[in-house]
Amino acid sequence: MPAGEAFTAWQREDIDRALQHAREQAGLRVAVFVGELAGDAHRHAQTLHAALDDSAEAVLIAVDPGQRLLEIVTGPSVARRVDDRTCTLAAMSMTSSLQGGNLSGGIVDGVRVLAEHAGGPTAAPAAHAGPTAADPPPRL
Repeated sequence: MPAGEAFTAWQREDIDRALQHAREQAGLRVAVFVGELAGDAHRHAQTLHAALDDSAEAVLIAVDPGQRLLEIVTGPSVARRVDDRTCTLAAMSMTSSLQGGNLSGGIVDGVRVLAEHAGGPTAAPAAHAGPTAADPPPRL
C-alpha cells in the first residue's frame, strides 16, 4: 500500500459497502474521518461534523489511530434514531478490532451497529424494551 494511505483498495471497498448499506437500509448518512484529532478531540470531531453537507442528518465516526481516540458525533435530526446508547454500542463494537490493529474492520463494525440500531429511514425512536445493565434495579 502506498505511503500515506490508511487502507488497501479491498478495505476501502468494504468500508464503502458498509456506508452504502447504512444509507440504503437505514437511511443513515455516515461519514468517516481517519486522522489526527488535534487539541480537544471531541471539539475537533464536532468541527469536522459541522463541515459536512447537511450535517444535521449525518453521523461522523472520527478515529485517530495515533492517539487511540474514537469520537462519534450525530446531527440533531438523526440523534433521535442514533442516540448515545447506540453510539456507545458502536464504539464498543469497534474497540476490539481497533485494539487488534484492524482499523477498517473496526470502522465497518461501527457503521453496521449504527445502521442496525437506527432502523429504517422513517423509523421512530426505539421503544425502551426493558431494563438494561445501566438501568437501576426496579423498586419493589
